[in-house]
Amino acid sequence: MARLVLTDASPLIGLARVDGLAWLRDLFGQVWMPEEVRQEVLAGETSQDRESIVVAERAGWLSVCETTPTQPELPELDEGESACIRIALQNRGASLILMDERAGRAIAMEHGLKIAGTAAVIGMARSRNLIPSARAVFTRLHASDFRISAQVIEAVLRRVAE
Repeated sequence: MARLVLTDASPLIGLARVDGLAWLRDLFGQVWMPEEVRQEVLAGETSQDRESIVVAERAGWLSVCETTPTQPELPELDEGESACIRIALQNRGASLILMDERAGRAIAMEHGLKIAGTAAVIGMARSRNLIPSARAVFTRLHASDFRISAQVIEAVLRRVAE
């Protein structure tokens, strides 16, 4: 298992919408977010999503990385994605980035970093019996206007035998 699990905004937002933030704690123990991600999720989300994230932070298992390296420059990505990748590069081989955005995932993979998205977290939660049905979670997530491609959902559902 990765010693450092970093999350971008999208997995936090998606999991908050389905009351699934605690799955991160159960799956990974400690989860870290760059300050750039914290600012993004607290500034832009609904009060319920925001409150879930604040509660996780207060509980101590969701923590903020105090500093973010400035290199490499990643101008094609937003600040949160860039910060996650930069921090992971400092901890190469020991980190996992939770990220959904296609461009950020592609660049992380180009750098040889390990990544997983919201769908993978839902699949892991189902595999560890933290949830009774991944399909039900995906249905609820889609109803909240959070989008994951049908191909990705089907792949996860096959993996967890649903």
